Amino acid sequence: MVTTNKDPVLAVFSLSGGNDFMNTVIPYTNPLYRDYRPTLAVAEDQVIPITDELAFHPAMGSLKKYWDEGKLAIILGVGYPHPSLSHFRSMDIWATCEPDELGLIGWLGSVIQEIDPKAENVLTGVNFGRGLPRSMAKDGVPVASVGDLSSYGLLTGIEETGQRDQALDLFGRMYSPVLGRGVVNDYIRRTGLEAMAGADILGTAPGKYSSTVEYGNSAVGGYLKDMVQVHNAGFGTRVLFTTAPYNIFDTHANQAVGHSNLLMDISTNIDCFMTDLREQHISDNVMLFFYSEFGRRAMDNGSGTDHGSGGVAFALGEHVKGGIYGEYPSLELGKLEDGGNLQHNVDFRCAYSTILERWMGMDAKPIVGGTYEQLDFL
Repeated sequence: MVTTNKDPVLAVFSLSGGNDFMNTVIPYTNPLYRDYRPTLAVAEDQVIPITDELAFHPAMGSLKKYWDEGKLAIILGVGYPHPSLSHFRSMDIWATCEPDELGLIGWLGSVIQEIDPKAENVLTGVNFGRGLPRSMAKDGVPVASVGDLSSYGLLTGIEETGQRDQALDLFGRMYSPVLGRGVVNDYIRRTGLEAMAGADILGTAPGKYSSTVEYGNSAVGGYLKDMVQVHNAGFGTRVLFTTAPYNIFDTHANQAVGHSNLLMDISTNIDCFMTDLREQHISDNVMLFFYSEFGRRAMDNGSGTDHGSGGVAFALGEHVKGGIYGEYPSLELGKLEDGGNLQHNVDFRCAYSTILERWMGMDAKPIVGGTYEQLDFL
């Protein structure tokens, strides 16, 4: 396990919609890349080389310094056997580690429960965005979901402190134990009280934070900034999660401009996230893992790319051993899956197992559902 001065914190960022692997980490010296992508291939004089064969999309320039520092790991061809091309099914598989049946327990929910088995801290796991992500769902595990930390709280629209206290008291009595009402009411009561406690605590985070870093004006920028504020506040939060909204990486059409803008947004804001952590002197115990539920097809469709399989994932942090992990899937026609999809070379549960064992200090097997070869990025 990696040793840090404080408990390790895992930040996870899902690039929902199926990020185009081939135009993110580009095999720019492979002639098949340009043969397959007459519309979308990035010109060789525009890419950002990271090896003699691979390059970043030109919109990812702000991440290149972390590659140069040896703090950015790139996992090539990540996926799972018999891939699903459904967004929701594939997201579920990544969330629950159950590729063959419908899973009900999120892998991060299990992580949170392992850290805090008695649910003593309602902020051990925090989601930045609306709702409860499947990856964090597990019975008995409280998770706070924050849409906007600057206005977050329970009943914060009530200006008078006394009125708010009375409303909170009423809310608490609404969720107080009622004999004979059963498990459902118990769950509602517990969830309501957890939300009330978490809201008031999280609402104090912005007041503890001051930074010179200016994030991009997007949902992603807001979520990553809020992550730093919560980590900086010292609430004991160990799992931070967010996702790109609205499946925005689903680039079936108009991809050339759209995907470039998306990569610019996430790269710029991830750079802000890391820069901010360093400015606050709190980067030592944080690792960011970002991924997408699948990649896109090798051939473009004239305007965009359709759902594929093998994709790419990244790990970024002070203790990450930067480099390339896994092999780039072959572009040869005979080695593509049906429909022109890239083969996966690395099971995503290998990456999870590495993070769980070497970063979080946990037994990965019960969480990911088996033993998987670990990678050396930690």
